[in-house]
Amino acid sequence: MAATTMNAAPAASKPQAEPEISTRRIVAFFAMVFGMFMSILDIQIVSASLAEIQAGLSAGSDEIAWVQTSYLIAEVVMIPLSGTLARIMSTRVLFTISAAGFTLASLLCATATNIEQMIIYRAIQGFIGGGMIPSVFAAAFTIFPPSKRSIVSPIIGLVATLAPTIGPTIGGYLSHAFSWHWLFLVNIIPGILVTIAAWNLIDFDKPELSLVKKFDWWGLVSMAVFLGSLEYVLEEGNNKDWFSDEHIVIGSVAVVIGAVVFFYRAFKVDFPVVDLKAFANRNFAFGSLFSFVMGIGLYGLTYLYPLFLGRIRGYDSLMIGETMFVSGLAMFLTAPIAGALSNRIDPRAMMMMGFFGFGLGTYMMSFITADWDFNELLVPQILRGCSLMICMVPINNIALGTLPPDRIKNASGLYNLTRNLGGAVGLAIINTVLTSRTDQHYARLSEHIQWGNPAAMEWLKSVGANFSSYGLDGTTAAIKKLSGLVTQQAWLMSFGDVFTGLTVLFGMLIFMVLLIKKPAAAAGGGGGGH
Repeated sequence: MAATTMNAAPAASKPQAEPEISTRRIVAFFAMVFGMFMSILDIQIVSASLAEIQAGLSAGSDEIAWVQTSYLIAEVVMIPLSGTLARIMSTRVLFTISAAGFTLASLLCATATNIEQMIIYRAIQGFIGGGMIPSVFAAAFTIFPPSKRSIVSPIIGLVATLAPTIGPTIGGYLSHAFSWHWLFLVNIIPGILVTIAAWNLIDFDKPELSLVKKFDWWGLVSMAVFLGSLEYVLEEGNNKDWFSDEHIVIGSVAVVIGAVVFFYRAFKVDFPVVDLKAFANRNFAFGSLFSFVMGIGLYGLTYLYPLFLGRIRGYDSLMIGETMFVSGLAMFLTAPIAGALSNRIDPRAMMMMGFFGFGLGTYMMSFITADWDFNELLVPQILRGCSLMICMVPINNIALGTLPPDRIKNASGLYNLTRNLGGAVGLAIINTVLTSRTDQHYARLSEHIQWGNPAAMEWLKSVGANFSSYGLDGTTAAIKKLSGLVTQQAWLMSFGDVFTGLTVLFGMLIFMVLLIKKPAAAAGGGGGGH
């Protein structure tokens, strides 16, 4: 028995050491990673400079939001569909078409002359580009053995989290130094190189063209209605005061009908457009849940920091980008540490460390004041950047690391979808809470600042006299200034409420980690470190 066990150990480790990963595959993988980076970056790089695009295209404030919404709706439909398309066409064909289409759509966006053209081109860009994201996750867990996960997982985790974080920095710089057209033109040359590399180097799998006959078209239509309407309702709901707007009501009805048909087809047909059976794997289900919540943290904070800096501090997009760069740098420096830790300690312990750091950062932010600047935001941003990487690596490994290879393509689409939906749900909740809490705080503060309050009267008299000395209507100017101060304070208090809510959320996740089984692959991979 002992001899058999001893002989089995080297045999088990042989597949990890055999030279199956050629230089060609490594170069192909990095080309795919760069394509995914461009696709994810494109969301935030544009969001930082919507004002410049709005001015350039003479668009209205309600129209310009569709530059982002159309991209996100199209992308959220493609991400889960990509697993099925990769099986039918092969990863090589799907990724090449995605990279080429994304590049062409970027060129079209740069040449748009009105808002209608821009919205259509952005939808094309989001749909085609969405095919690149899950393909990278699938490739990472298909072509690399578990022994290489400590290197590969931090790379894809870094790209998936770094791209949204540094997007405002790059977007702010490009629109300031050049023009908004360069937000899209910057994709052209890298896109061409990625397309060429993908076509010539990817050889991970073969197409299964016979599956076209079994393709579930009704499933595709219902999924597009379900996910597209859901993304629209979440994106636009707060701006339109939710169900008081008929478009949101229609969208919500479409979500329900699309969901019923989609889930019925998913469990009824032989070859569903998205295989939901991966959720039967407990670790994948929990990994997807954690990915959903990390989407809230990742996209929520990437939205909240610039909102605070722009609204309260009066920063422009370039100054916001320079301030936000700290998180990106922290992620970049933490990635190799997270990779090394994933080989040595239980992934559940890593996740608890990451959630604790994230919660600590948001707890510090809950004491935010109007005076907070780069120095006060430094530690929370470092905590956020480091914690995201320490969380993402084990979440990736837990969700996808123990699935059989034939399930990986579909599962990676579902897994990435959860992160995007987490971001959409998180932003909808954050915006709703900010709006409602600001109104509540404003009403409460206004009760104290009234004619019966001597301190308020003294302040109005003093400031009014100051304005009057410059020949202005002192009383009106002082009341306007006081109203502005109350509004600002109400905003700040609602920011504090949101950060407190996020702290509670990440605190709860620390305890939820205890429900996960330790993955067998991680246990085996980490054995050498003990």
